[in-house]
Amino acid sequence: MSLHLTLLIVYSAALIAVGIWIARRVRGSADFFVAGRSLNVPLLFSTVLAANIGAGTTIGAASVAYRDGISAWWWNGSAAIGSVVLATFVGPRIWRIAARHNLYTAGDYLELRYDRHVRGIIAVLIWFGTLAIFAGQLIGGAAILAVVGHIPREIGIAASAVVVTAYFVAGGLLSSAWVNTVELAVKLIGFTVAAFVVLVPLGGLSALTSGNVPSTFGDPLYSAGPRSGWTFLLLLGPAFIVSPGLLQKAYGAASERVVRVGIGAQAVVQAVFGVVPALLGMAAAVTHPGIGDINQVLPTVMIEQLPASISALALAAVYSAEVSTCDAILFMLSTSLSKDLYKRFLHPDATDAQLLRVARGAALAGGIGGVLLAFKLQTVVGALQIFYTLLGVSLFVPIVGGLYVRRATTGAALASIAAGITTAIAVQFTPHAPAWWLDPSLTGIAAAAVVFAAALLIRTK
Repeated sequence: MSLHLTLLIVYSAALIAVGIWIARRVRGSADFFVAGRSLNVPLLFSTVLAANIGAGTTIGAASVAYRDGISAWWWNGSAAIGSVVLATFVGPRIWRIAARHNLYTAGDYLELRYDRHVRGIIAVLIWFGTLAIFAGQLIGGAAILAVVGHIPREIGIAASAVVVTAYFVAGGLLSSAWVNTVELAVKLIGFTVAAFVVLVPLGGLSALTSGNVPSTFGDPLYSAGPRSGWTFLLLLGPAFIVSPGLLQKAYGAASERVVRVGIGAQAVVQAVFGVVPALLGMAAAVTHPGIGDINQVLPTVMIEQLPASISALALAAVYSAEVSTCDAILFMLSTSLSKDLYKRFLHPDATDAQLLRVARGAALAGGIGGVLLAFKLQTVVGALQIFYTLLGVSLFVPIVGGLYVRRATTGAALASIAAGITTAIAVQFTPHAPAWWLDPSLTGIAAAAVVFAAALLIRTK
């Protein structure tokens, strides 16, 4: 067994052990769902940043940089910009409402602001969307295991799912917040060391834009069209403002100030971190042209261009990225099914203990569903596009409109959801010339906003 695979196995076992140990403090659903609203700035910072640095922001961004160059920074940059909006405008306001009304999920807020129909529809959409992003993270984890241990793709997907499901089912947000702290330290150290060791022998940053690479490789504002360069802001930015998983992590904060500082600080760190996977992807384009599977661009750099001891740390960092985002996704899946569907529609009189059991069962079911979907999907980027588009077009307008428009109604919310999803599907599957403004996410959100506003105008007449 290789050093790399041995380290990943030991590291995975350690994450599970930490999660189970922390889970001893879980006494009820409040601890599982919102960590008892006890997260301080360091814990909120680490759990949000760990959730935001996943397969997309590492393996996905590196694969885009392999093709487009430094403009792949916009993948992480879009997440950072969305997080600034969350920390400044959306998070503090929704935290106050959540604390006042004892809300646990995004669905709780949607029912409080609109009605149970909006809550139910969004809960179902979240399940479909989050299964896709969970599958994307598992594909990333499998790509790492394939490179370091020649493990078949299906086994790598299943193994990655077992690790994250084990510690999350044990302790929910409380376990995740502490495990994420460990994962975040490994990520930041591993990627920083890897970037330094890879770039120095190549001759520094100038070497990444010379040789047989496109002339646009060094242009941060370059975009090849939809979902390339700065157009990632249209796809990713809204999702990082209204993601149910991030909103529920904000619910777990001890105060409104913790939301502002914790999420705002992680936005700054993610913006800086975003340069690293882009540089590593560019280095791969210079040293390893012709990589067939774009999921393996980043793992290949780690294995081929780093000494064994350093590459083991770097690969552990990449694996941490996939696992830490997986637990945030399981968080959305389990809370959405247990609180928004089971307790609200199927068993309103469920006890706290029953709700906790269903939440854990839902996380386990989500893990299995994500594995099955990952077997079908091919790339990290493709899987994540499904999630970000669905989340943006369905949730952005109802949540932001509900927070800032007093006259927002249930009818307007439902109409905006229908318009956003219908428009996104139509743009996605109708043949058209590539254009950034015809991106399904952008046009879906625009349609949702227009219909939302029109419904309010009609109501006032």
